[in-house]
Amino acid sequence: MTVDKLAMHSPDLTQRNIDAIAELFPAAVTETLDANGRPVRAVDFDLLRQELSDHIVEGPQERYQLDWPGKRAAAFAANTPIAKTLRPMREESVDFDTTKNLFIEGDNLDALKLLQESYLAKVKLIYIDPPYNTGNDEFVYPDDYSEGAEEHLVRSGQVNDAGERLRSNPDSNGRHHSDWLSMMWPRVQLARNLLASDGFLVAAINDREHGNLRLLLDQTFGAQNFIADVVWQGGRKNDAQFLSPSTDYMLIYARDMAALDAVRWREPKPGVDSILKAGRAAWEAAGHDPEAASRRLRQWWASLPSDDPRRGSQHYNQVDGEDGRPGEVFFGDNMRKPAPTSTSRYDIIHPVTGKPVNMHPNGWAYAPENMKRLLAEGRVKFGPDETTRPTMKRYLDETSTQTVMPTFYADRRSASNRLAQLLGESIFDYPKDEQVLARWISLVTENDPEALVLDFFAGSGSTGHAVMDLNARDGGQRRYILVQLGEPIEHTSYATIADVSRERLRRSARKGSEDAGLVAANLDVGFRALRVDTTNMADTNMTADALGQGELLDAINSVKPDRTDEDLLFQVLLDWGLDLSSPIIAETIAGRTVFAVAEDALIACFTEDVSDHILRAIADRRPLRAVFRDSGFASDAARINAEQIFRELSPETEVKAI
Repeated sequence: MTVDKLAMHSPDLTQRNIDAIAELFPAAVTETLDANGRPVRAVDFDLLRQELSDHIVEGPQERYQLDWPGKRAAAFAANTPIAKTLRPMREESVDFDTTKNLFIEGDNLDALKLLQESYLAKVKLIYIDPPYNTGNDEFVYPDDYSEGAEEHLVRSGQVNDAGERLRSNPDSNGRHHSDWLSMMWPRVQLARNLLASDGFLVAAINDREHGNLRLLLDQTFGAQNFIADVVWQGGRKNDAQFLSPSTDYMLIYARDMAALDAVRWREPKPGVDSILKAGRAAWEAAGHDPEAASRRLRQWWASLPSDDPRRGSQHYNQVDGEDGRPGEVFFGDNMRKPAPTSTSRYDIIHPVTGKPVNMHPNGWAYAPENMKRLLAEGRVKFGPDETTRPTMKRYLDETSTQTVMPTFYADRRSASNRLAQLLGESIFDYPKDEQVLARWISLVTENDPEALVLDFFAGSGSTGHAVMDLNARDGGQRRYILVQLGEPIEHTSYATIADVSRERLRRSARKGSEDAGLVAANLDVGFRALRVDTTNMADTNMTADALGQGELLDAINSVKPDRTDEDLLFQVLLDWGLDLSSPIIAETIAGRTVFAVAEDALIACFTEDVSDHILRAIADRRPLRAVFRDSGFASDAARINAEQIFRELSPETEVKAI
């Protein structure tokens, strides 16, 4: 066993793709030399084309695809590894040591790359509300990591000649749509990797980029995984010239439609309990006369306002009698067969006249044995005589859920008002509506109460708010990961949008806990705040002659001097692909701090002087993984001694150094 070094950078997704190709077409994978003359695996595209010669469209021939200037560079941006990390922000967190929620401040492309190992195929729902590219919103993110921030701002046109920051992507920009697509594509590619096989992506968008986003997601997820294009009507705007521009959309895609055969999205019918109560009241008031009770129930339906959500169930307008389920509300469903079969035509005898009832030419929808059972159970409603066709009683209490309609109305101003009341000031005109989000999160996670929800355009934090509210209502333990750029904002008491989002989570958590009472005693209302930053590791790749005399000793220690042991721990969690919300316990062994993660799934010790006593104490606990600071070993002999101790006491432990 040897103490190897951790990579300490995000995964190389290009190599992961080559591995996938190698599994399918091993002959197409070869070796070549990289820029440093080292052998690496690569794809022989000529052989790959030969393998796919029956399907691929070669060269400049026309093909169906979404294309734009900068598409290749955007694809490259998704796969390029970065030397960055996530650093904990304890002072900004709530319940840092116990919470399972994460809030990440930084560029979401960086964050998505850093999350690839820890959350690969673990996310149940990704909800995003990306910039709508109206010409006034900001969305340009620095995707070129070979240059510094200032150089990028100048190159990408985000600052003017005076060095002032530009914050929009105006229509006059010749790459107006191309820039937006180049920003979106690498992010949705990386996001797709994080979805579980039975996961979903929901992307909100307006008219301006709706068509482009639909094509982009078709290309990323596959058109066969498209589920719905939901229309959200958000209120009327009377100053519009033609039509009210108040419609938004939610594009919904599955990660893998083949994994969803057993999934059925249903939601409760509004006001079922009150409808059933109205039926029973009508039954009593009518003296147990089913016909009179049905008339009273229809009068009750007519008294409801036209916009009452219960009106969607107003076809349930009959009340059953003593021969069935007295006082129960139902509607009479047609029992005709759509097309005649050999068993669909047979006589049903009217219970009063004793004559066969009027039968549809196609016959009955149920086989004779099933019809006999329904008659015995009182599930068939007959007319006054045989001339009226009977119907099937569909009871409301047996169908209290309904399919989800791809259109809905929710006034966006109500979300703005609720957020302003929560924060004490108006900051955003149209924040995401946490109540609307809770509805969709509930649908997706109905059978997964511990689902992980990701939003990498977090904005004001509506998604986290929705997750907490939903957990408070139904006792679920859903978790969230939010990512938001620390974008400066003006004319508020907050410095950045990330500050607004974190404060919203704090206040909504307090309010949710108060409102929930004892409904959700174990409600997780915290979040572990992290921020994207440069790697913890110092640049020690310089040659000896490039180092100054004072820099030579500094190069011995590969960790930057301003980084804490907890900073190092989180970079190790990323590199080893461990959950960033794993419980962490700081312990003291021989006067040195040691971190135990997830019940000894990992033990980390970053002291500068690793003693045999510390090594043996850690090895005795037989952790799955152990990590030390490389400079903590006084010599090569000390490092070899560490290997020997673990080989003797805990040979199954994977030992690494940074």
